[in-house]
Formats: sequence, structure tokens, C-alpha cells
Amino acid sequence: MSLERALFLSGSFGKGHDTLAEACLAALEPCGVRSEIVDSMALLGSGPGAVGDWVFRRLLAVPPIYDGFHFSQLRGDGPVGRFADRAAIGTMMPHLRRTYARWDPQLVVSVFATGAGAAARLKREHPDLLTVVFITDAFAHRMWVHEGTDLFLVTSELTAASVRRYWPRARVEVVTAPVRRAFYDAPDQSEARRALGVPADARCVLLISGAWGIGPLDEVAASLAASGIWVLAVAGTNTRLVAKLERLARDERRVIPFGWTDRVPELMAACDAVVTSSGDTCREARALGRGLILLDVVPGHGRENVMHELELGNAAVCSPTADSVVGTVRAFLADRGPAESSGHHLISAAQWEQAFVGALQAAGIDLSGNQPDPPRSLT
Repeated sequence: MSLERALFLSGSFGKGHDTLAEACLAALEPCGVRSEIVDSMALLGSGPGAVGDWVFRRLLAVPPIYDGFHFSQLRGDGPVGRFADRAAIGTMMPHLRRTYARWDPQLVVSVFATGAGAAARLKREHPDLLTVVFITDAFAHRMWVHEGTDLFLVTSELTAASVRRYWPRARVEVVTAPVRRAFYDAPDQSEARRALGVPADARCVLLISGAWGIGPLDEVAASLAASGIWVLAVAGTNTRLVAKLERLARDERRVIPFGWTDRVPELMAACDAVVTSSGDTCREARALGRGLILLDVVPGHGRENVMHELELGNAAVCSPTADSVVGTVRAFLADRGPAESSGHHLISAAQWEQAFVGALQAAGIDLSGNQPDPPRSLT
């Protein structure tokens, strides 16, 4: 089956899902594939989508409740989780059918759990449609896995095993998760520090916790700066946190605040280590050879991701309190010299795109009509 059009089902919870969809789209472009990215929350409609967003944010704000829901209902395949999945799929389907009729894709790639079930149901209506689910979390929960999906892409054997927990016969391929191209072009540390005004001999960390700026980042930044560490503090889309960090920076020169910014590759290059919640930032830090101090601040899937990052090494974990972060950062940096310059990429962008295309071909998706050039060796 020759592939000409693809549809990506993303999700507007944070920015990581769109980042993944955009990387996949870029990999398919040289193969002559036209793609479109659709927000699964938008497919729920303005009413249910807004309610879903509100509920998710409220659950995150009360970790014990979110943990209970995640581990008993999503990962545990509980009745409330199954009901939520069926309700979301039923609400999405009329909108997804219209999108399918307009775009007429041969492939649907779900990078968001809410889209995975709807894509599987769409495939039952259109048996020739190819469906792929791409999971970058460390452990899949039930809403990710629906029988009939042609291929699951995951980033570790751990995640592959979690998919097969729900469907033992699932076809699963392990690939490296992508890193945005800008991180391959990051400056070296000295150049980045000159641009930011960070002294060349200072200890410096990047403090960032997802697009929503989750956790007491202002308190953490203040305590790190008071201990003598420079802090590049990113609040993301959290406007209240931006204001707090800007007020802090007026009295503390070691704190350099940012809201939503595209300078993260530069900030990461300037620092010695990255203090962050588990997520895409971890892969980006590893691509630049930066160690991780993980904030255990995201419940549910965030707990699973933290454990996997610790297993990968060059990482420490702390509680989301100022004292815990400062103690962990100081101990982590004491065991290491200044961070080296960038250039520690685990895999190049071209190599990742080739691996992604290869995984699709292994599942029987024909991309032979216009193959991208093979990547050059890094050695």
C-alpha cells in the first residue's frame, strides 16, 4: 500500500504530543507524504473538550486522587477508566469521521491516548486504513491499547511489555523518541553563557517543569540562587509563575526568568544540569549530555517516567520542595565537573527519521516511492 496522506491525532495537554507529531510529520515529508495534525481534544468538541481539560488539570493538582485514578482505573483497566474511554471515543467519532472524509488518509497515527481508541474504531469502519500508536511514556495504560491497531511504536522494551499486558499479540516496535532539530544546533556552553550573562565559572541549572510550569518553581529558584547557583527559570505558559519569577529576578541577579520561550536549546547548553519533571525535556537534556535532577511532581504516568529516567542513569530524583531540590542539586553537581559542550547526541535527526520510516515499512506501509537519503555515519 503506497502512502500519500497521513493524519496525526495529537492532544493539547502540554506541548509534548504536538512535538512528537511534528517530528513524525517531518520524517514522512521526504517520502512524499502529506500530513495533517489534529487535536484530539478539539475532536471532542468545545464543551466536552473544555471539561476534559479542566478535569485533567484539577486531578493533577491533587496528586493522591490522580495517582488513584491512574493506577486503578487507567493502568488497572478499572470500570471508571473503561467508561471514560468509551465516552471519549463516542464523542470523538462524528468529528473524526468528518475529518477522515475531508482528508482521506491511508494512515492514522495516534500520539495521544484519547485518539488511539477512536482510530481503532475508525479502522473497523475502514479495514484498509492503517493505524499506528506512538507512546513515549515509560508504561502504557489501557486507553493506549486497542485490539486491531496495526502497530505500536514505543521507546523501550519496558513499554513494549506494558502494551502486551493488554493485548499479547500486539505488534510492537522499539524506536528512540525524537528530539527537536533545534537541539542538534545548540551553541556550546561558553557561547550560550555569554549570551545569557551567566559567568563562565558559575554553577548553573536550568529549571523547567513542562509547558504548564508545574510545581513551586519560584520557591525552588529562590533557594537555589541563595545557595550560590545560577538559575535559568522557565515558567512556560504559566503566567502567574512568570510574574513571580520576574519579581524574584529584580532582587536576585542569579535568577534569569523566562515564560514560554524557544530558547530552551540555548538555556540547556548554558547549564550544568537540568532540574525538570519527567517528559520531553529529559530526552533533550540527554541529547546535550546534561544530567537530570527529576522533580517527582507529576503523579500517575509521571511517577513511571521518573523511574525509567533513573534507570537510564545520569539522573537523581528529589521531592518538589525547595530544600529537597537544593540538597539534591548540590550533591549531584559536587560529583561532577562542569558540563561539557553540546555534541553528545544519542542519535541524529536523520537517523531517527530513518528509524521511524523503517518501523512503518516493517509493518507493511509502502514508502519506497520516494525514500529519504540514508543518514551519514557519526563516526
